[in-house]
Amino acid sequence: MKKNKIKQAIALKYDIEKDMVPKITASGQGVVAENIINAAVENQVAIHHDERLVKELIQFKVGTEIPPELYEIVAQILVFVEGIDKSQL
Repeated sequence: MKKNKIKQAIALKYDIEKDMVPKITASGQGVVAENIINAAVENQVAIHHDERLVKELIQFKVGTEIPPELYEIVAQILVFVEGIDKSQL
């Protein structure tokens, strides 16, 4: 019998003009994760699925800058999201 995984979600914010590093703006599991995802969909915010990255980031508090060891992977995601944003213009 397969166990259902508890849904987890993280929201990141990065303003190239204001922020040195992306920050965690929301984090949660279960219903909270579903609310984060629903808010992203409702506000047309790009969603990227990466279970390993979520497992890393969920350990940090909201408002925390992402740790240096995750800069590269998050940068790749930001480039992906920017590409999506530009294609919708």
